[in-house]
Amino acid sequence: MEVTYRIIGTIHSPFTEQDTTPIQSIFSEVEGTIEVFPEYAEGLQGVEGFSHIHLLYHFHQANGFRLLERPFVDGSKERGIFAIRHFNRPNPIGLSLVEVISVEGNVIRVRGIDVLDGTPLLDIKPYVRQFDHRDDIKSGWVDAKHIDEVKLKSYSPKGLREYEESS
Repeated sequence: MEVTYRIIGTIHSPFTEQDTTPIQSIFSEVEGTIEVFPEYAEGLQGVEGFSHIHLLYHFHQANGFRLLERPFVDGSKERGIFAIRHFNRPNPIGLSLVEVISVEGNVIRVRGIDVLDGTPLLDIKPYVRQFDHRDDIKSGWVDAKHIDEVKLKSYSPKGLREYEESS
């Protein structure tokens, strides 16, 4: 079976290299724009009423995949690709939660962008706290120390490497 997706728009950000792009949207305050192609613009009706949206996108600069990969955080040990958020995946699909600043025509201004400029947009889904939030979550191997490291180390692959080399 073959699966095909339509690209519905383009994500614009100041990031042009994977190495300097934030690895998680929650730690990014950077603004960007989501340009939805005109033929899909009508589908944005009502988006302005949400504070946050999920962006699903294609990692267009992904380069193959391995089933075991070192994560950007705590890269001392290889982990299964489905237990980490690396962009080189069997299906290079990304997911980011961003804050909606404004919606004007077919363009959404957002905060918390963590993707490369020109990234193909596959879908947009509203974040609904009552549906998406869960209590008592287990985060596997990711603990508070890892989260603090990401905050401290510029939250990019390059920033994480530089921090580890200086420690």
